[in-house]
Amino acid sequence: MSDQEKAFGGRSEEHGDGFDGWWEDRSIPEKVVLVIGFAILGIGLLFLFGLVVMALWNWLMPEIFGLKTLTYWQAWGVLALSCILFGKIGGGGSSGKSDRKRKRELRGYMREAQSESRQSSTGSPTA
Repeated sequence: MSDQEKAFGGRSEEHGDGFDGWWEDRSIPEKVVLVIGFAILGIGLLFLFGLVVMALWNWLMPEIFGLKTLTYWQAWGVLALSCILFGKIGGGGSSGKSDRKRKRELRGYMREAQSESRQSSTGSPTA
């Protein structure tokens, strides 16, 4: 087994395994049909997303807060406004720090505070 095959789990890149190989094995008409199919699927999911937001708003907000119902395009407007105000859909705010980095910093602060409290409780009192 060559080094290249070992690096790819027994498969060589030259043999066309994996997605790249699968995609390269397709003819041009098959690729066109796949791209058009995924585009139609994406547009359908976007349409469905707007409908879900509209249905949830029209089901909950008039009952809870006495607000008016929304049309489909108004629901998309609410989504656009929420993206502008609160950041990306489904993904935190616009700060550059990841959750992992924030957690790491918080753990560092906690360790530092614990070690300071241990030193002050075991050490001689300073007055």
